[in-house]
Amino acid sequence: MKWTEQQIPRQDGRVAVITGANTGLGFETARRLAERGASVVLAVRDTAKGKLAAARINGDVSVQELDLTSLESVHAAAAGLRATHPRIDLLINNAGVMYTPRQTTRDGFELQFGTNHLGHFALTGLLLDLLLPVPGSRVVTVSSTGHRIRAAIHFDDLQWERSYARIGAYGQSKLANLMFTYELQRRLAAHGTTAAVAAHPGISNTELVRNIPPAMRRPVSWLAPLISQPATAGALPTLRAATDPSVLGGQYYGPDGLVEGRGYPKLVTSSPESYDLNAQERLWAVSEDLTGVRFPVGRATAAA
Repeated sequence: MKWTEQQIPRQDGRVAVITGANTGLGFETARRLAERGASVVLAVRDTAKGKLAAARINGDVSVQELDLTSLESVHAAAAGLRATHPRIDLLINNAGVMYTPRQTTRDGFELQFGTNHLGHFALTGLLLDLLLPVPGSRVVTVSSTGHRIRAAIHFDDLQWERSYARIGAYGQSKLANLMFTYELQRRLAAHGTTAAVAAHPGISNTELVRNIPPAMRRPVSWLAPLISQPATAGALPTLRAATDPSVLGGQYYGPDGLVEGRGYPKLVTSSPESYDLNAQERLWAVSEDLTGVRFPVGRATAAA
């Protein structure tokens, strides 16, 4: 059976926080969850755009300012969410940047690694205790097939200070999303209430491609109609990871088509590098040091 939005269960009484939800995949994810009865929080950098997006969604929708390029903003957003929501059922780490020129966040991190991974790492750590008491709660982190491109976590130069390759830096950030999910799931396993799951949208038509290198623009424009899909379809793997009762912690969902570029969401596998346990633990430790955020769940034992 092909999984579609019709399979999304009712979400009445559930609270869903979605980063980057004013446009693209995040907006489509928010729209469908709200239509199914969830109370949805659009966690966005531009609150004016967030309010415009919220006005286009039928349901209980609010807006929370969140700039993932600033740890100060991440802490402020977490405090704001804690003040208004005593529990969270779904935290969907969706926001991201792709193929940006060499830039840094306000805290000095390479922009793609800082936004896509470290910002979400910190936000999850600051909110996790609101999910842990909630049966069936989930942390869903959006990765990409790009995690396979030049797949490596460059521990000797995480911030790409010696040399910069925008595609390699994006691949590192998306690989980090998966390693974070797998390590988080092992730490959550003993609690038995919250699951960490990953998803990717395939090749979707969103604003994320605006920074694609000039040399790639013409080939991509030719191929896009053949291999890509709209954001409405690209959001389905995230929605399945967030709502399908059969989903298990540590799983990864993506489209079922050729090279997972488009299609209906199914269980997929990630690159061999993403399953490296030592690298996952090392990335976790480095991420804690860089963000200063400690999680309320400890390192998994060998039995877990």
